[in-house]
Amino acid sequence: MFALSLSGILTLIPVLAVVVILLALVLIGYVKAPPDQAYIISGLKKESKVLIGRAGIRVPFFERLDKLYLGQMTVDIKTGQSVPTNDFINVNVDAVAKVRISPDPDGIKLAAKNFLNKKASDITTDLQDSLQGNMREIIGTLSLKEINTDRDSFSDQVMQKASRDMDKLGIEILSCNIQNVTDENGLIRDLGADNTAMIKKNASIAKAQADRDVAIAQAEADKAANDARVLADTQIAQKNTELEITRAELKITSDTKKAEADAAYTIQEQEQQKSIETARVNAQIAKAERDAELKKQEVEIAKQKLDADIRAQADAERYRMEQEAQADLFKRQKEAEAKRYEEEQAAEAMKKAAEAAKFAKEQEAAGIAAVGRAEAEAIQAKALAEAEGIDRKAEAMKKYGEAAIVEMIMEALPQIAKNVAEPLSKVDKITMYGEGNSAKLLSDIVNGTTQVTEGLTAGMGIDLKALLAGIIGGKMAESDPPAPTVINITAPDVKCEPPAEEEPDPVL
Repeated sequence: MFALSLSGILTLIPVLAVVVILLALVLIGYVKAPPDQAYIISGLKKESKVLIGRAGIRVPFFERLDKLYLGQMTVDIKTGQSVPTNDFINVNVDAVAKVRISPDPDGIKLAAKNFLNKKASDITTDLQDSLQGNMREIIGTLSLKEINTDRDSFSDQVMQKASRDMDKLGIEILSCNIQNVTDENGLIRDLGADNTAMIKKNASIAKAQADRDVAIAQAEADKAANDARVLADTQIAQKNTELEITRAELKITSDTKKAEADAAYTIQEQEQQKSIETARVNAQIAKAERDAELKKQEVEIAKQKLDADIRAQADAERYRMEQEAQADLFKRQKEAEAKRYEEEQAAEAMKKAAEAAKFAKEQEAAGIAAVGRAEAEAIQAKALAEAEGIDRKAEAMKKYGEAAIVEMIMEALPQIAKNVAEPLSKVDKITMYGEGNSAKLLSDIVNGTTQVTEGLTAGMGIDLKALLAGIIGGKMAESDPPAPTVINITAPDVKCEPPAEEEPDPVL
């Protein structure tokens, strides 16, 4: 039983939650409109719901609530500036209108488009300009006398005129009262004074007539009455004349005022026409100035465009010339590098050729020395008795080896000098200034050759200068050289002969 009660409670919880939520939504959405306001609920339905003096429900978050004031509102209507009447008299009129928003559905719908959520003071401010304009229009159709003598008709015309505009806004005019009418020149006050004087004048005349009637009654009946009648008629005629004169004077004054008003209107119209003509001339001048400025801007733009085109062409031409110059410089650099590379390769080839020739000469000299040593060992082994001959043979072979080396070097010297001077052969023309420059050139070639011989001395250990000096000194010492001795050495397949005596080098 406890389990059933617990399950029932669990089942009721969602239902209670839904009920609570619905009650909360109803409380939140419950609205009540007062009698002087219209609550407009819109959102879910196509047509808005209007509440006036009753309650309703608004769906929260899906519908919105707007308010529209329906109470009576007072609008002060003042002309602000003087308005000319039908007889061209400038007047100022103060009036008060009682208005409200029309309670019918069409009026509320129109008013909701213009005055929704606005206060009464804001609504009256919006209506004031329209009502003032309507009253100014009615003043222009009435004369000063009509406005003062028949104010009810004037207010009715204002209400009738303004109602057409107010109906478009959903506004209903309840009443319109004229409070005060004034003019700039005090004509209304003057008209009152004239009427007052006329009334006083009539009262005086009536009193005089009464007094006269009493005097006549006291006089003789017929004569006195007749005289009194004649006198009265005469006085009446005089008074009538005076009255006509007064009326004429008043008419002259009125005509003068009217003429002045007409002249002022004409002057004002001429001033306005003058202002219009001045504005038109100024507009034409401004248009001409704008056209001139536009032409100036067009010329400036064309000038800038031409300048840009010329500058672009000049930049392109300069860029082309720079690229051609760079290409020509690159070509000449590559040609110079290729030429230098060819010269270096040729020098390297000559160097390798010289090294090969040197190696061949060294191998040849080594072979000759080896053969000499083999022959010497054979002679020493086979003929100890012929030691003296062997010594001479060895001395001859020694001399032969030095001569061969000298001959090899002397044959290589022209080639070395040629290789040293070869770079100069690639020069088309050499211009020398000053004395001794040709000797300087020859000195450079000789120095180059000397550097090569010194390199041989450092690399091979052969002092070429000392060797040549020794040979030349020996030849000079042997002024009468002995005849060469031929030594026959019997050895298997070996035959040695002393070298032929060399003639001294005429250059050395």
